[in-house]
Amino acid sequence: MTGTTDTPPHADPAPVGLRQLKKRRTQQTISDTAVALFLERGFDKVSVAEVAAAAEVSKPTLFRYFPAKEDLVLHRFADHEDEAARVVATRGDRSPLTALRDHFHAGLDRHDPVTGLCDHPDVLAFHRLLYGTPALTGRLYAYQDRAERALAHALAAPAAEASLEARLAAAQILAVQRVLALENWRRISAGRSAAALLPEARGEAATAFGQLRAGLPHYA
Repeated sequence: MTGTTDTPPHADPAPVGLRQLKKRRTQQTISDTAVALFLERGFDKVSVAEVAAAAEVSKPTLFRYFPAKEDLVLHRFADHEDEAARVVATRGDRSPLTALRDHFHAGLDRHDPVTGLCDHPDVLAFHRLLYGTPALTGRLYAYQDRAERALAHALAAPAAEASLEARLAAAQILAVQRVLALENWRRISAGRSAAALLPEARGEAATAFGQLRAGLPHYA
């Protein structure tokens, strides 16, 4: 999984109250302030107190929004945690794997940073911060675990509990998407352009999802 500021719109979003909207804006402001400081000086060289001061909030307020320093950066993954689960839940008459493949291909076509196929300087800088900071990559596993559990429940629906089969399938699907995104990011960070890489990335994604279909026929 890769994090971004570009988040695909949710289908039929629920109305947000003024109080909740204010909380979201405060949370986003704190996160954006923190990321800017981390990019400028390095994650380990900026204290939580400095982030709070720059965002003009108290430390207790900051910790109400972000329990750990790493969450200030990984907040950008929050909207992606249940993205695969939402795709499966709203797939219509398509199979889960077909819906997920189509969604990933659409992300490649619009150069969504979550697919790794984005060469915007701000996105590349964020990825370098993320993957160059062990504390952040370690914390990322918690986000990935929640994404797997959400997808497993979507695959198992309407059952109340996700079976072992659904949990294994969710782990495999998200691992494939993560590897594809990391490979795209690796090539772009080496100097490839997103536009030039698109046909290759689409072909690799098609091959990868074909392998998933062969190995997970129940969801194909």
